[in-house]
Amino acid sequence: MLVGVPKEIKNHEYRVGLVPSSVRELVHHGHDVVVETGAGVGAGQSDEDYVAAGATIAGSADEIFARADMIVKVKEPLAVERKKLRPGQVLFTYLHLAPDVEQTEDLIASGAICIAYETVTSPNRTLPLLTPMSEVAGRMSVQVGARCLEKEAGGRGVLLGGVPGVPAGDVVILGGGVAGTNAALIALGMGATVTVVDRSADVLRRLVAEFGTSIRTMFSTRDAIETLVTGADLVIGTVLVPGAEAPKLVTREMVAGMKTGSVIVDVAIDQGGCCETSRPTTHSEPTYVVDGVVHYCVTNMPGALARTSTFALNNVTLPFALAIADKGYRVALAEDQYLRDGLNVIEGMVTCKPVADAQGREYVKPEAALKL
Repeated sequence: MLVGVPKEIKNHEYRVGLVPSSVRELVHHGHDVVVETGAGVGAGQSDEDYVAAGATIAGSADEIFARADMIVKVKEPLAVERKKLRPGQVLFTYLHLAPDVEQTEDLIASGAICIAYETVTSPNRTLPLLTPMSEVAGRMSVQVGARCLEKEAGGRGVLLGGVPGVPAGDVVILGGGVAGTNAALIALGMGATVTVVDRSADVLRRLVAEFGTSIRTMFSTRDAIETLVTGADLVIGTVLVPGAEAPKLVTREMVAGMKTGSVIVDVAIDQGGCCETSRPTTHSEPTYVVDGVVHYCVTNMPGALARTSTFALNNVTLPFALAIADKGYRVALAEDQYLRDGLNVIEGMVTCKPVADAQGREYVKPEAALKL
């Protein structure tokens, strides 16, 4: 199979779909890999590194999309990229389709086979291809939240860890999954007062077992969220419903009741965000203010930490990319139900139920679409 790796073009996205060591594995399996010139530079990988691993270098994305049997990316294809997709071509990347009607329509029209990292599952029903980026985003959320709390950045002028004689900052984390747990780890390490809200008692027990009495936990109710959010210095939203739009847990009224200069970091913005006042932002213009509250809603947070994020992502995506290349997408999807969960669109059919439900589209079971 000919595997293509175009350069990411989303605003300040420096990650790359395959690193040279991954290319070497694909070549060892008998596949050809073509990489767009400069694709890996942002993650510290040169064209020479790719050539040494066995890849060929293409001068443009047009060449890669025109030639490759499978496109391996990081972020969802932008409109200009979606026009290059063709029937029968495999697209393997993050998609986050539920809140993105325009992208869904373009992928349907393309006739391509679109497999989303974020809905691939595992035997224990976790999301293995989302996990490393959730780890990065969760840890980064506290870092950027602390920066946004600085007065010059529009914040309250609060140091999360406090100092002797002055209270620490109050951090509220919505969701105790991978991103929420990693956010709690960093916030506690900085000395903040941390409360995690989740609707699963088992998750709350796990957090207490992991962090002990240094962390506060609260069962998720509307009343609890309102009380905690309006008193917080930093709110980090990490709630996730796999494949679906994030639930809007923080209402406009709650935001209006928050302290002036407090901060919301909405890690869930890829799936529409968990705050009613959230809207997608970029690394170029990461924040905006609503009712005196600073909102950070960058849709590709890990892209700022490109080297760490790229290698972490490749560690988990490579086995699936190899399976697709070695077996062809139909056999690979037929044999692996967990990879099959990642199939969102195929030959004009929507095969991810949360996406179909969110957009009012017809849902076709992956098995039916693949004629299994």
